[in-house]
This record gives sequence, structure tokens and C-alpha cells, in this order.
Amino acid sequence: MPQGSPRGTYLEVSESLRVKIRDGEITEALPSQSALVSEYGVSRSTIERALAALKADGVIESVQGAGWFVVGTGDRRPLVERVTDLLRGGEVKVGDRFPTEKELCERFGASRTAMRSAIAQMEGQGLIGKGAERGREVRALPAGRGTQTV
Repeated sequence: MPQGSPRGTYLEVSESLRVKIRDGEITEALPSQSALVSEYGVSRSTIERALAALKADGVIESVQGAGWFVVGTGDRRPLVERVTDLLRGGEVKVGDRFPTEKELCERFGASRTAMRSAIAQMEGQGLIGKGAERGREVRALPAGRGTQTV
């Protein structure tokens, strides 16, 4: 992204995102702020200003714990609830390997910080824990699905 534009770099970023939304390249959740910083080669504050401009125009909305979404689309539940749904789907059982932080960030388009918080909450609930090797394993399934305890 060129620096020093008379319009302001944040306006160029917001316009680029607006075009991606209009053209269907972004249909629900926007990439994380970290991903946008890398993609556009600008500071976090520039990305924050660009997102604020789009929000002010009613194009996107922020959902606490979930990220930024195109207005009227996407799953608005907190990240921890969306990640916990991995255990509700019936595809995993107690003792199975739980996805890595990196895998979860890519799958949910969330920052590492947000994902670490969700993982910590799930560990606090006793749903996942440290496995025999490096990594985590499923320790219990959420209420309402299969066996609840280890």
C-alpha cells in the first residue's frame, strides 16, 4: 500500500476492503487485524481507522470476541462458543487430539490472542487439556452431546 496519499492511507485501505466486499471476495467475516496489517503493509492504527470508517458507513460491524463482519452476515457468537462447537459436532470423542492454535486461527479467521483466550476458557471448563505429547486433547464433551467426563 503506498504511503503518503493525500486521501490518507486508511481511506485507501477502507476503499480496498469495500471493493472486496462489493465484489464478493469478502462475504462474511473480515480477516483478522493482524492479517490486514500484513496484507496492506500498514500499521494496526491505520487498519483500525479503516475499519472504523467502514463501520461508520454501515458496511461492517464489530462483534466482541468474534471479529469484524459484513453487515447482515456471519456467526455473531463469541469465539469460544464457535470453537466449542467443534466438540458438539460428533466428529471427536474424549481423548482425541484437539486442533492446534494455528489451525484454529486459520479456520476461524481469529487472531492468536483471541484464540488463546478461547482455548483458556475451554481448558477452564475442563473440555480440553494438555495431551500426552505437545498439544491438547479433548477431555470432555459439552453438555448435551455424548459422554461428559473423562
